[in-house]
Amino acid sequence: MSKLRQLISTSYSRYYSLQQAKKKLPIITCKRPEFNHYEGQSYSKYEGIKLASQGWLHNKSKGDYFIIHGNANKKEETPVYRKTFEDIGLKDHLVKVVKDLGFTLPTAIQTKAVPAILNGHNTVITAETGCGKTLAYLLPIIQHILEWKPSIQEEFNSPLAVVITPNRELALQIGEVAQTIAQSININVTTLIGGKTKKKMLNPPIEHSDILITTLGAYSKLVTTGIYKIHNVHHIVLDEADSLLDDTFIDKVTYLLKKFSIQYKVDIQVPPTGCQLTLVSATLPRDLPETVNSFVAAESLKMVRTSNIHRILPHVPQKFLRLGKAHKPAELLKLVQADQNERRPVMIFSNQTSGCDFVSMFLNENNVECININGQMPVQLKLGKFEMFRSGKVNVISCTDIVSRGLDTTRTHHVINYDFPLHTSDYIHRCGRAGRLGSPPGSHVTSFVAWPREVELVQKIETSVRTNSDLPHVNANIKRVIRDRIVRMSGALARAS
Repeated sequence: MSKLRQLISTSYSRYYSLQQAKKKLPIITCKRPEFNHYEGQSYSKYEGIKLASQGWLHNKSKGDYFIIHGNANKKEETPVYRKTFEDIGLKDHLVKVVKDLGFTLPTAIQTKAVPAILNGHNTVITAETGCGKTLAYLLPIIQHILEWKPSIQEEFNSPLAVVITPNRELALQIGEVAQTIAQSININVTTLIGGKTKKKMLNPPIEHSDILITTLGAYSKLVTTGIYKIHNVHHIVLDEADSLLDDTFIDKVTYLLKKFSIQYKVDIQVPPTGCQLTLVSATLPRDLPETVNSFVAAESLKMVRTSNIHRILPHVPQKFLRLGKAHKPAELLKLVQADQNERRPVMIFSNQTSGCDFVSMFLNENNVECININGQMPVQLKLGKFEMFRSGKVNVISCTDIVSRGLDTTRTHHVINYDFPLHTSDYIHRCGRAGRLGSPPGSHVTSFVAWPREVELVQKIETSVRTNSDLPHVNANIKRVIRDRIVRMSGALARAS
């Protein structure tokens, strides 16, 4: 009898809490409203978490959907006091430059990161995409250089700060941002990317450079050959550090960074001594690779992060649509045509080059002008096509994950995952192409979900939102993930035989 009474009490309590939750704003709305999730709603450990995507492995689930609103439905709250650029340590002349560019107050990550770097800490900056991480490290580095320059003998090809990226597109974009800040002050910015590296080695560039923005491969070769000197480098930044520290790049990164005298903490003085390290990314594994200890003391790294890291972007509505593979093209065309009627820029992501090419050809055949970008294209062709989208000459771009990281996509109104990404980190970065600082209001994401493996990842994302917890397994180390999967499959085959 006591068990029955307890069950009745639990059921009533659950019903009461659900009715109270329904009076609040919805966080998740579903085609089947019984699966809606409301602000403050919790789940009984006896009943478990009821997911809208729970039955999506069944064929009859096609056509179902749910939308994660986050705080997009919330009314704007009265702004609280925020620190100014002067409060976080920037000097007046640099504050004027920043305000002339239209930035009146620092973002949350800038408020935390700028003082840490100014004070000489090796710093790990982890924050959601589009929140101002680039300025969070460029501003303190530029301030240091302005203080140091009068006391340092200027040399050719001997920068004071080096920003390293995993790809050329990101290097060029960061170079543009740095150049915009530097054009009105006494700072020389150089951008060095791969391609024709042998020609550069035979006919090396000779220039004065205070800040060098570069790709890993090109810089490593030109340092090894002595064309670029490192004795004056006092700042090293790894942008998109999760990619640079995964198994694809880590050996080359380690070999390069061992050449620098990275300190436990730099004493900021004139002239400067030692080298300071900054790692920047929207996603980082909780435990950095052990190989990091070969070039920096891991305990010296000051962690700077925002509260939304490894979570769904709270201000960008995200729709998950269960479809059959054959229904994806028609649904894509319907969505893109609706956006084109309103002249809203769209980014469409595919997992492979073949899918990217198909999407572009399909849309163009249906009178929707669409360009495509993938990793197999020549560099200049990629850059030219991306510039067409960024400048507004074309409003629809089909791409692979080569465009999902770091690039300036503030025009983007709608992100469509034609192929659902295979990893949580890729989903975070793709969604980050919308809802950035300066993005248009109403930016949103639509994801097509067609395969069992995609359903499994969607269920993990939905669970994290309903339980208000971090997304699981946010790890961009794709090479290691694939290797571990091969090992597991080999073990399973061995046991089966």
